[in-house]
Amino acid sequence: MKIIVAQTAPSLGDMDKNFERHLEIIERAGSEKADLLVFPELSLTGYTVKDMTEELALDPNSHPYFERFKALSRDMSLVVGFIEESDRGLFFNSAAYFSGGGITHIHRKVFLPTYGMFEEGKFFARGRRFETFDTPALRTGMMICYDFLHYGAGYLHFSGGAEIIITLSAAPGRGMSDQPGFQSSHMWEHMGETLAYFSSSFVVYCNRVGWEDGKVFAGGSFVFSPTGRLAAKAAYGEEDLLICDIDPEEIRTMHKRRPYRRDNRPDIIAENLERITGRHED
Repeated sequence: MKIIVAQTAPSLGDMDKNFERHLEIIERAGSEKADLLVFPELSLTGYTVKDMTEELALDPNSHPYFERFKALSRDMSLVVGFIEESDRGLFFNSAAYFSGGGITHIHRKVFLPTYGMFEEGKFFARGRRFETFDTPALRTGMMICYDFLHYGAGYLHFSGGAEIIITLSAAPGRGMSDQPGFQSSHMWEHMGETLAYFSSSFVVYCNRVGWEDGKVFAGGSFVFSPTGRLAAKAAYGEEDLLICDIDPEEIRTMHKRRPYRRDNRPDIIAENLERITGRHED
């Protein structure tokens, strides 16, 4: 199975330009015989949308961009980041998975950073679900950026039987490092390695690059295999097209070697979470 991770620099607010860039990359991915092409968080709009949120929001059931993506997904699966407008007039930071000529799944970002340089909670409604779903190749779970850093979210995908976990990101680079990349880049890599190892799943992380509203985005997209091994790594700080061939048989091999999935008890976790969340403080 060939995965391509499109580490791009979206143009803030210029959806037509971003859409055309998507089409260019899809054409190139087609020439590479890709099975799955992943774009970063809010790849159609740029990240710091703020008061443009309503203007840039799309209905995935009817917008022409999505009709085109559906048609193109007959040849390869696509994952695209966008602002979703719900039928209740709410706006979500969302990711759509296109496959077989339709939309297979939409994930709405659950954990919205609203501190320091981040303002998502001011403009977006919060998603509430982490669901796995079947695709032509592998059972899949999706997350968006800050979701990935909450290990409970990864556990939910693990318990849902995910064989590949895809994260779209717009993570700025923060902190100097004596290694290549920012200190913050290594944080994402540690989480990717850990999640891949203990869930025996492929982990695909697509981060954007470029400057926007005074922020520099770090890039450094990656793919980890179910062994916890780094299978592919994109450049830091510049656009890149990361091409990675994966072998789904690795998942079965690691399930045999490691008992984590066999011994998983989500019922016990659920019981304890119910007890914990039932506590009331004066």
